Amino acid sequence: MNNNNLEQYVSLPVEVPAAELVSTMDSTERANVDVQIATAKRYPRNLQRAISNSIVMATLDVETADKMGYALKRADKIITGPSVHLAKLIVAQYGNMRVDARVVAVNEREVVSRGMAWDLESNNAFAVEVRRSIMGKYGRFSDDMITVTGNASNAIALRNAIFAVIPNPIVDKVYKAAQQTITGDLSDENKLIQSREKAVKYFNDQYGITEEEVIKLCGKYTINQIGATEIVVLRGMMQALRDGDTTVEDLMSPIRNSKEAKSNKLNDVASRAAKGSNKPQAQSTQTSGASDNGDNAKSDSGMDAPNPQL
Repeated sequence: MNNNNLEQYVSLPVEVPAAELVSTMDSTERANVDVQIATAKRYPRNLQRAISNSIVMATLDVETADKMGYALKRADKIITGPSVHLAKLIVAQYGNMRVDARVVAVNEREVVSRGMAWDLESNNAFAVEVRRSIMGKYGRFSDDMITVTGNASNAIALRNAIFAVIPNPIVDKVYKAAQQTITGDLSDENKLIQSREKAVKYFNDQYGITEEEVIKLCGKYTINQIGATEIVVLRGMMQALRDGDTTVEDLMSPIRNSKEAKSNKLNDVASRAAKGSNKPQAQSTQTSGASDNGDNAKSDSGMDAPNPQL
C-alpha cells in the first residue's frame, strides 16, 4: 500500500525529469552524477541476481523479516505494505540508483518532506512530497518533536519514491518472501503461543495497550483467535510505531473512541461509585480528616481514577 491511504500524511507525486534534476546541481555534483551514469551504463545490473540477493537479505532471520513490512489500522480496515527498510534493502541490491529524502519546508502546521529516486541506468526519476501535521493536543510540537516528525516524513517520502521507480513485481516478490518467513516460523503451536504472548506484553509494556485492546486491533474476540496471520499484522503495527508511521493515539483512536469503549468507561465509573456508596456505615463515621486523606491518597495514586491510557 502506498502512503496515500494514510490519513496523517498527504503524499504528492512530483514529476521530475532527470534533466531537471541535473540542472539544479552544482558543477561538482553534476560531474559525480555523470560518472555514476557512465558506470551504470558500463556495468548494468543483473536483475535476477538483484532479486535473489534481496530475498536472501530480507529473509535472513525472523527479526529482519519483521522490519520489511508495516501495518496500520484505519477505521475498520488494516492497511499493510512494504516498509522503508525493505525499500532501502532493495535499493542496495538493485544498484545504479541515486536516492535522497529531506525536509524542504516547515510551516506553522506541517512539515514537508521530499523524497527522490533516480534509476541511473534507465534514466527514470521520480519525486514525492509528503506533508505531516506538527499540531498536537496542546498546540504546535516542540522543536525536538518537529525533528522526529520530519525524520518520519522523510522515511515515508523516500519509501514512496523508491517504490515508484523499482517495478512492483520485484517489490511484491521480496515482500511476500519476508511475510512467509514470519508465518513459517509460527507454524509450530508452541512458537505461535510464545510469539502471541510476547506481542501482547510488548504492546502493554511499551505503549500501555491492554490485552483486550490488542485483541480488538486484530478484529478478534478472544486471545486464542489470534493466529499466525494476526501476529504478522501485530508485528507490522509494532514496526509502524517504531518507525513513526503512526502514533499510539492514531492507532488506538478507533477503538478507544468507539461507542462500546465509552459505554464501558461509564459503566466502570458507575460500578465504582456504587461500591463506594455501599461501604459500611462505621467506615463513613471516621474523622473527616482521616477519610479525606485516605480518599485523596487513593486518587493521587491513580487507583481510583480512570486509566489515562483509555
